[in-house]
Amino acid sequence: MVHFKKNIIFVLTIVLLAISGCSNDHSDSNNQQENPTTNPALEENENTEKETLEEVKELIVPDQELEKKSEGRDVELLQKALIRIGYPITVNGIYDEATTWAITDFQLQHDELPALGVFNKETKSVLEKYIENEESIQAGKALPPVDEPVFTNEGKHILGNPYDQLAIINKENTLPSDYEPDDLVVPDVRFPFTEDLPKKKMRKVAADALEKLFAAADKDGIKLYAQSGYRSYETQETLFANYVQRDGEEAANKYSARPGESEHQSGLTMDVTSEAVNYELTVEFGETKEGKWLQEHAADYGFIIRYPKGKEEITKYQYEPWHIRYVGKKAAKAIMENNITLEEYFSQEQ
Repeated sequence: MVHFKKNIIFVLTIVLLAISGCSNDHSDSNNQQENPTTNPALEENENTEKETLEEVKELIVPDQELEKKSEGRDVELLQKALIRIGYPITVNGIYDEATTWAITDFQLQHDELPALGVFNKETKSVLEKYIENEESIQAGKALPPVDEPVFTNEGKHILGNPYDQLAIINKENTLPSDYEPDDLVVPDVRFPFTEDLPKKKMRKVAADALEKLFAAADKDGIKLYAQSGYRSYETQETLFANYVQRDGEEAANKYSARPGESEHQSGLTMDVTSEAVNYELTVEFGETKEGKWLQEHAADYGFIIRYPKGKEEITKYQYEPWHIRYVGKKAAKAIMENNITLEEYFSQEQ
């Protein structure tokens, strides 16, 4: 009898344990349905899709015009877009020399774009098509990158990007001897001579701006004359040699440039004069009504007085109120409003 009771108790215990186990299994199953465990593979796939969407958003080409000294989010977006199509540059949010090179090379590879190193709406339109069509470009095909600075025999730095609208061309930074802009045109403005000479020419972007400047002057009753624009390396070489023979090298170096050091070779410069000074290039021009008007309004059209009064120690040239250089409106206004030089503009803190 006692043995029989023990067996009954043992069986009941087994049954109770079995029922309890089923209940726990059912409960675990319900918990799994209510709180399903995340699938690692699914989670990774979702994260990848999110990252891809973010990357696409990052490749929106900015609307804002950008150039050297530009900084921030828009520059980062531009740099990422350039990297996407094949340019080996760094995303740092600073429109640096590498970004300027990439934009210039991109522009040079498209005939419809002016090669200026400035990101503008025309460049934006073409770049967007590359992104949309997932196209790539042969980086450096038109403008090979310069890994190390190149110098002349005299130790002057040779500019690796002579197309740059904001290039500093001076006695320390020279243009390549074989550089000749391929977009030279004759602006539709007054000249004090009728001969069809190369010095009538400017790069198209500067020529267009000069036409607007002259039109505005005419409207204000100011009669300006364009005296001397583009000048080749060879022409500058001859001119400087003549000045040296006449006045000596030290004197010539104060009012003239050695070949390669002249902004005239860039095609972005024009010497302007008036009847009041007999169409000559003289400091007296700065005191005429024409010279004063030019000083006040040049920046409105993207020009600066490149060699201003009182800045001779910086520019290494005498005051030249007639010599205007195209740099674009943004830089021109900053330079002229603050009475600084192009050199000072780039040496200032952002």
